[in-house]
Amino acid sequence: MDRQLRLAGDRLVGMVEHTADASDAEPGIEASYTETDGERRLTFRYEGRRATLAQNIDGYAMVAVRDDRGERERYYGFEMALDHAAELLGVDPNSLVVPEQAADMGM
Repeated sequence: MDRQLRLAGDRLVGMVEHTADASDAEPGIEASYTETDGERRLTFRYEGRRATLAQNIDGYAMVAVRDDRGERERYYGFEMALDHAAELLGVDPNSLVVPEQAADMGM
């Protein structure tokens, strides 16, 4: 499957948090990117469901996919992790808009 990442113009919300521009997103899907002391997180929310892609702050580890029940799977590839996140949300993977700061996640 050949797919391009949909990147959104981002606005700075805080020192390390970015939110995808709603005009580029599928209606109802929210995307946010945050960094903590040890982790980078890309979280999608849709109709009460949440899927988070997480990777260590250094960016060399596998990408973990989490939902409200905890970690579900780990992937080397960012696109595979996005596919799983879309499945957890019940949306088409192409409808997920990735904030530019998160586009380099994955190995």
